[in-house]
Amino acid sequence: MPGTALDPTILSLPRVGRLHLGRWVSATLVLLALALVVKAFAEGDIAWKVVGQFFTAPAILGGLANTVIMTVCAMALGITLGVLFAIMAMSPNAVMRGSAAFYIWFFRGTPLILQLLIWFNLALVFPTIGIPGLFSARTIDLIGPFMATLLGLGINQGAYTAEVVRSGILSVDHGQVEAAKAIGMTRLTTLRRIVLPQSMRVIIPPVGNEVVSMVKLTSIASVIQFSEILRNAQTIYYANARVIELLIVAAGWYLIVVSILSLGQIVLERHFAKGRADAGARNG
Repeated sequence: MPGTALDPTILSLPRVGRLHLGRWVSATLVLLALALVVKAFAEGDIAWKVVGQFFTAPAILGGLANTVIMTVCAMALGITLGVLFAIMAMSPNAVMRGSAAFYIWFFRGTPLILQLLIWFNLALVFPTIGIPGLFSARTIDLIGPFMATLLGLGINQGAYTAEVVRSGILSVDHGQVEAAKAIGMTRLTTLRRIVLPQSMRVIIPPVGNEVVSMVKLTSIASVIQFSEILRNAQTIYYANARVIELLIVAAGWYLIVVSILSLGQIVLERHFAKGRADAGARNG
């Protein structure tokens, strides 16, 4: 009962921590599995010298550069489209809302590899494209592997980013929008100066995660001959038959790029979380 003094003989007994047998067994099993995997790779028929030889080969580094460039360009296009269609999805205009809903539904509902193939083979449907009276060009000259990959990845990403941006906008207290209207701000000014800056702390973390995913998604573009890391690794192992070694090289570079971007994402998340923590401290 509360307030009852404990027996001194009990207090004098030595304290013994719990054994946590389950934790020790699970940790031992995980370490054993890891050891077996390392042993299998060490004893397998893998020429690690070839891995080291091709890790900094010009063709691999060229593919790495293309992967990074495509990630930046596709995310820039995806974020631009995402913001645009998120605003359209929340518009009072029914045509704008319907167009945004169709865009999000279509590009989220079809496989990315299918979209890439459509862009890459667009010349079969439209031999020439352009603006009537201004210019016209052959589609096959305009949409090569790079442009088809950019359009496929960027437009697909825009559909997902639109939902992220819309969630961020909805997270801002509607009372602030009403207050902005009361002092005469237009809808666009309210969005630009009040809503979007505050919604960034909700938008940035998932968008940062999508940047990391985009690095890996560029590998899908190897099917339409875009010269990224995996495509170049495949070209090399078709010639020297060192399949696993070249795949290890590609995996190594993907892990390095993703690790660097993940560190940047952590810094961004801490930056925006700090603003929220400061606001919480002031309210507390």
